[in-house]
Amino acid sequence: MIFFRMIGIAIGLSVIFFLPDTGVSQPTGGPTISKDVGVGPGIQATAQPPILKDVGIEQKIGSQLPLDLKFTDESGALVELSQYFGNKPIILSLVYYDCPMLCTEVLNGLNRTIAPLKFSIGEDFEVISISFDPNETHELASQKKKIYVKRNNRPGAAAGWHFLTGDAPSIESITDAVGFNYVYDETDQQFVHGSAIMVVTPEGVISHYFFGIEYPTEDLRLALIESSENKLGTVFDQVLLYCFHYDPARGKYGVVIMNVVRVAGAGTILAMGSFMFVMFRRDRRARNKGKEPTGTA
Repeated sequence: MIFFRMIGIAIGLSVIFFLPDTGVSQPTGGPTISKDVGVGPGIQATAQPPILKDVGIEQKIGSQLPLDLKFTDESGALVELSQYFGNKPIILSLVYYDCPMLCTEVLNGLNRTIAPLKFSIGEDFEVISISFDPNETHELASQKKKIYVKRNNRPGAAAGWHFLTGDAPSIESITDAVGFNYVYDETDQQFVHGSAIMVVTPEGVISHYFFGIEYPTEDLRLALIESSENKLGTVFDQVLLYCFHYDPARGKYGVVIMNVVRVAGAGTILAMGSFMFVMFRRDRRARNKGKEPTGTA
């Protein structure tokens, strides 16, 4: 049954790939503004504010995290990053807990993504959220953890989702390692930063980046399987990984059409071969049955 499901999925993917694009183009014009807004030099719409020049996320796929870094966990205990690695893939998020907007959306989006996963947090994978504000305390981290453990509502969330704080040198080392560039805006007294989560292998090697505040559950599931060194997933998942390829530029998985065609072709040949084998066996049984001697009265 699994085999025929694999064939059906592969053929379905190839059909979907060749469907025409039915997207409706959006009008390029906009409403006319009649209000007099005055004249002046202003700035161009495409101009980048100076403070954003040093803000962004540089992908460092394949880079090793410095696992000897020391942080403080939500209980106030001093921990080494290495103690969370070794057996399971890790989802890493860099936020600050007192952020008025974006960081909360990152954590909310991450929680929405991992909630429906069949993999168990704390058993199959772990999540580490690290504050990049050196002034934040473990008490604040503990408050954040209580919120998201309750929202996640999975048995392993308390043991599998870690909220860490650290000093400036440790924070600088981890943010540099993952390419997370941010600045502090003195005027607004808050950090200016990007938003992303990273998937890291059990050995601490960065394998995937997902940008924004919404992360497709299926993409994250495939990333965890791919990063787990074949400890997670099924044969069917391995076929999916053969047909889908992670695109670092888009931070998403996309169809590899040639691999889909190969899988569909191999599946068709195997299906035909199986059908012929069954038919040959049935014909042979029918012939043997016809040759059986009949009793005489």
